[in-house]
Amino acid sequence: MDMPIPRILSIVLPLAFAIASTPLLAQEHAGHAHAHEHASAPAAAQPAQDQRWATDADLRAGMGRIRAKVDELRHHEMGHMGDTRAAALAEGIGGDISWIVANCKLEPAADAALHPIIGKLAMNASALKSSPSDVAPIASMREALADYTRLFDDPGSEQPAAEDAAD
Repeated sequence: MDMPIPRILSIVLPLAFAIASTPLLAQEHAGHAHAHEHASAPAAAQPAQDQRWATDADLRAGMGRIRAKVDELRHHEMGHMGDTRAAALAEGIGGDISWIVANCKLEPAADAALHPIIGKLAMNASALKSSPSDVAPIASMREALADYTRLFDDPGSEQPAAEDAAD
């Protein structure tokens, strides 16, 4: 049964936010989800070898905004950004995910490959928003963006972060 991404996320995201808002459950769930992702990633969610899933303009735009926010959160990891700004960026990432869900149109297999990526982004953005002094979710969001770059054909995702480009 193929279900469109907005329908699936309308079911999954509230659960992810509820789990992430409970610190102990979030930690237990994150460990379980991480083990589950590696153990049972569906073969249908993988593109053919040496290929990546096609993207649409809405997905590229939304992921670009998320990438910029996650890049900015590097300042928070280094102690150069306050908790209020970090929580606002995390909230913005949640808004960008909702925008992607409402606007992005992908083929079913690509859509299925996107679900764990945006789920991981949503869960970690929610965790950061609830506890902005804990910077651990930022690294997990970077991992999700790396998965996106590996699986999806989005030239913008391959550009170095602004700080890296200056080096």
